[in-house]
Amino acid sequence: MKTSNCAVSGKPGVGRRSSIQPTVAFAALAFAAVASAPRTAIADEGGVSFWLPGLFGSLAAAPLQPGWSMTAMEYYDNVHAGGDVSLAREVTIGRFNPTLRVDASASLHAHIDLGILLPTYTFEQRFFGAQTTVGVLFPVGKVDTTLQGMISGTLGPFGFSKFGSRTDEVTAAGDLIPIVQMRWNEGVNNFMAYMTGDLPVGEYDRTSLANIGIGHYALDGGLGYTYLNPQTGHEFSAVAGLTHNYINPYTNYQNGLDFHLDWGASQFLSKQLLVGAVGYVYNQLTGDSGSGDRVGPFESRVIGVGPQVGYIFPLGASQGYVNLKAYGEFDAHDRPHGYNAWLTFSITPPTPTTPASVSPRMMMTK
Repeated sequence: MKTSNCAVSGKPGVGRRSSIQPTVAFAALAFAAVASAPRTAIADEGGVSFWLPGLFGSLAAAPLQPGWSMTAMEYYDNVHAGGDVSLAREVTIGRFNPTLRVDASASLHAHIDLGILLPTYTFEQRFFGAQTTVGVLFPVGKVDTTLQGMISGTLGPFGFSKFGSRTDEVTAAGDLIPIVQMRWNEGVNNFMAYMTGDLPVGEYDRTSLANIGIGHYALDGGLGYTYLNPQTGHEFSAVAGLTHNYINPYTNYQNGLDFHLDWGASQFLSKQLLVGAVGYVYNQLTGDSGSGDRVGPFESRVIGVGPQVGYIFPLGASQGYVNLKAYGEFDAHDRPHGYNAWLTFSITPPTPTTPASVSPRMMMTK
């Protein structure tokens, strides 16, 4: 679930485009150093984590109606990595194999536009006293990433300073993400445990700046809580989780252990309309590793916050729900940051018409 990364075969995938625009001679040298620069300032292998912050939201742990549900999400993200990216390392150039001391500064800008389908089934029978839901996320989308920067250094007795830029674009299917959730309810208090992970079957090219897939397996699990008072219409939800990343076999790079906390707070103004705020905290707890990690144990972090509005309406024999929420990011470290927006539409089995139960009843991005 992400923006750009590295690795499937070395072959460009369907719908993938790349353009390189060096300005003068030594452009290959300039790009070689600049292209490696984002890894210094961007942890989680190119700034791409398995967890997409903001995936959970309000009513995350609220009870669901048994049966089939379908959620469609449109996710738009606009991020950049600042010009403070710098690098001093040795590189090997062409057939001459000289040792070169390089200083490089680069900026990265990416647009991500994903469509995500999430079919789920909630069992009527309870397991260990909990309501169980299973589902699979199917992402498809477009990512374009531009990297540009300046390289300066010395090659023998000669000094140089050159500029290089590159833009990669891909439109393809992403990785499959199965999820299992268990929910318990006690009055206004609702509890949830979940387990999910990444099956790396999506489009991924280790030589590209832009990818839909992440190129490696991941396992993620956590706990959630929702306070929902039907008398006052107050609601608050929080879901915390940890991601274990397996090594990327194409790059021999392994992301560290990631922590994420998604939260949402809302007020039902009526039985159909809610307004509120959403936010997340993402923090990498341990450094990256593996023989492919040439930049050290960098650890990424970002915080996001923004508004939300939701509306519930009858839809034939089912219930419909639409939600719009947006996040502005700050306190970013070793990770691209900017803003993102989620538009969610869900169809669920019909529910009673009390404020506690007319909530959208979807398990994600409410």
